[in-house]
Amino acid sequence: MKLLAYIICYLIYPFSFLFPRSSRKYVFGSYRGSFADNAKYLFLYAVEHGDSNISYIWLSTRKATVRKVRSYGLKAYWVLDPRGVWHALTARYWFFNSYTSDIMFCLSGRAVCINLWHGVGLKRIEYNATSGPLADRFKKKNKYDVFTHPECFRKPDWLVTSTPYQTRLFSSAFRIPESRCLETGYPRNRILISPDKVRMQFVENYEPEQTSALIHKLKDYDKVYIYMPTFRDSQLTVFTQSMDLERLNRIMADTNSMLILKPHANVRLTENFSSLTNIMLASPIMDIYPILPYVHVLITDYSSIIYDWLLMEGKDVILYLYDYDAYVRERDFFYPFDENVTGCRVDSFDSLCSVIESGDYTIDKEERKRILERFWGETAQYDSSGMILDFVKNLKRKR
Repeated sequence: MKLLAYIICYLIYPFSFLFPRSSRKYVFGSYRGSFADNAKYLFLYAVEHGDSNISYIWLSTRKATVRKVRSYGLKAYWVLDPRGVWHALTARYWFFNSYTSDIMFCLSGRAVCINLWHGVGLKRIEYNATSGPLADRFKKKNKYDVFTHPECFRKPDWLVTSTPYQTRLFSSAFRIPESRCLETGYPRNRILISPDKVRMQFVENYEPEQTSALIHKLKDYDKVYIYMPTFRDSQLTVFTQSMDLERLNRIMADTNSMLILKPHANVRLTENFSSLTNIMLASPIMDIYPILPYVHVLITDYSSIIYDWLLMEGKDVILYLYDYDAYVRERDFFYPFDENVTGCRVDSFDSLCSVIESGDYTIDKEERKRILERFWGETAQYDSSGMILDFVKNLKRKR
């Protein structure tokens, strides 16, 4: 069935170049059919603040996502619905988080594709990768990968970045000119630095009730931690393999603290957390970004979440690097890891517990400032969504 689907896709793709595309129609999509990340935030901004003469449409491979977006009174279609196919074929502008497969690769001919990406990142991606699956796909051109991932080789017309430092690396990773990179920063980060009143209005309008309930619950604790590590193959089903949760739960309870566990989207959990009073698993239906401003300490490792996190003042970081030597041997980094992170480094679970108990993990303000300048520059305060929409508007005028 998968082989048949790919064959049909390849047959359809050439015909997608024949359809006239309207500059008054923008379509949006996200990976795995979700309603998430930069595309979600740009879409909602466009609906609220964009040109009323333009149709903003969310397309998804999941019917549940379509129902969710429609429940907000917004336009959304299953991409395999005839109406979804029509909108994909006739929209001039496509906005997505990763690749055209976030909507439907085979319908993307002649569309202006704007890749919002999903973070500044530490690790090498695309054509910059020198080892692992990505290198096999992009450098060695593994035939199976090339056949099953045509969207990876469809270069974006425009790619969102943040600073010249990022643009240089991302342009080479995607093999596009630096002039095709939009240094606006990312739409999802606006919610992190918005006033509380604005953020809670957003939560009320577009997030499930669980999000608001959790935010109010977190205010009862003296300290809130969140554990957000990068993905490892070894954590596919056992997310907390490097932690004694019972011990950690006692520490949280003794200090009137809460620990939120936020696994990577690729993790398929088999663990049971129901007996823990002061440790909770973040619900997969909740967007973590509106919740992060109400958390005090990020526990992470090699994840790019650290850069979004540092946009918020007064936040601390614990770098839990229990497998540092092995990890840096197996993964390629864009830049030297040690020079591009900040936070209290610990290399064992015992050290992690000691640091949490002592509260001695305040990050250096000058280090935070240096990293913000390198990865965000002036975009830290930009209205990213507004800038992206203005850019597209000016792009239309030049046509």
